[in-house]
Amino acid sequence: MTIRSDRAETDNAGAAVGTAEGSTGADEGAAPGVPSARQGKPVTPADLSAEQLLHAYSTGELSPVEAVDSVLERIEQDNPALNAFCLVRPEEARAAARASAERWRRGEPEGRLDGVPASVKDIHLTKGWPTLKGSVTSSQEGPWDEDSPVVARMREHGAVFVGKTTTPELAWKGVTDNPLTGVTRNPWDLSTTPGGSSGGSAAAVAAGMGPLSTGTDGGGSIRIPASFSGICGIKPTWGLVPHYPASPFGSLAHTGPMTRTVGDMALMLDVISGFDSRDWMAMPTPGPGLAGAGRGTDPEELVRGLRIAYSPTLGGLDVDPEVARSVADAVRVFESLGATVEEADPGLPESADEFHVLWYSGAAKATEKLTERDRDLQDPGLREIIAEGLTYSAQDYLTAMALRMAMGARMGRFHETYDLLLTPTMPIVAFEAGLESPPELAGRRWTSWAGFSYPFNMTQQPAASVPCGFSGSGLPIGLQVVGPRHSDERVLRACRAFELARPWASRRP
Repeated sequence: MTIRSDRAETDNAGAAVGTAEGSTGADEGAAPGVPSARQGKPVTPADLSAEQLLHAYSTGELSPVEAVDSVLERIEQDNPALNAFCLVRPEEARAAARASAERWRRGEPEGRLDGVPASVKDIHLTKGWPTLKGSVTSSQEGPWDEDSPVVARMREHGAVFVGKTTTPELAWKGVTDNPLTGVTRNPWDLSTTPGGSSGGSAAAVAAGMGPLSTGTDGGGSIRIPASFSGICGIKPTWGLVPHYPASPFGSLAHTGPMTRTVGDMALMLDVISGFDSRDWMAMPTPGPGLAGAGRGTDPEELVRGLRIAYSPTLGGLDVDPEVARSVADAVRVFESLGATVEEADPGLPESADEFHVLWYSGAAKATEKLTERDRDLQDPGLREIIAEGLTYSAQDYLTAMALRMAMGARMGRFHETYDLLLTPTMPIVAFEAGLESPPELAGRRWTSWAGFSYPFNMTQQPAASVPCGFSGSGLPIGLQVVGPRHSDERVLRACRAFELARPWASRRP
């Protein structure tokens, strides 16, 4: 698999800023969450968080040019094995980095992400770059003259885009492979999937190919790969981050950040949140506070007084014993920090069939203008759900929406008692790349193993995944933190408390 690239040689790519023994080259006052070396190799700028990079820029210890060169070197080194990027534009990234370096030299950074390397999921429109959505049926003609809201906000704040990341075709499933770019792989074990549909973004972030990447989540597509790939990701309250063009999957679809640390997750969410006139259902721009939620230093203060529910199976889902043990251990951390934790289940109804009605109908709508020849070129699984989506009636759709509204009301009442809900993010760890489902669920759709994620797309609540452990084979496990609608800051604070109590950034693929 080749990626479209106008890569050129660089004289100083990957300049090291530290060594493996706990040093990153960043000032001791830099943001927490410092990564250590990968397998004993020196720490380079590619291994730093966005917050650490910004601190280093401000002190003059590091230049955006060095950071971007380091990330581009990492991409050149690791992307052939991972296939996380479908498009890389090195010279554009270097030009943007040079402009950022000059702004920092003058003491006039352009925004809150100025000079930070970032990538964009190939679902989001990006001015000047094709958005092909993992499909050979997508036109490459363009004109590609507009940014989606999330890309526009990051560009306004000076982020340096290095490329676009892979997605399954039209982001339809919970793993990442497609007929256009092939199979994307997990940095922790190349034989396994990074998850999906934001699998390219997750693999890129986990491997140090840029600390920030955009993700979308219509049924778990941020949280699934965050769990499988050992990174942070949040599906914010629906409407907090505007969409344009509107998703064919309607109000199931969220946009959010994918990062290595909670601080970066909060900072990026703060930047990309806010009203955009192109989204007629976008929420008003929130007040300040989201970024600060990721910067607390006292974990007990961050969760003091919270009433937290823990549902180990969310009403009876099968959970791998290793996952169950790791998540249960993570939940005990919140109790040790002073939160009130009770095992309690919200009693959500089974909703897979209703989710399928909404999801498959969206897939059918997204492809309604394709010819039969085009359809023959699509992912076979996508063709199957499109065919099923075309069989649903308006009554089927409204019945699914009615269940969805009932689920939302139930969760609203549940959160009158509990401030947060903790569950496993995924009941399993990453499985073989190139499969829609693990071998024991062969022939079943991805939703058969994503029962912890898609219900909260139905209810539109904020839900984050943070790393909480590893399986015996060394694959990451995620803890899901769910809050009531509009409690994104609370979710971020809880994630930050856990990160402080159980730091994970020192373990890297």
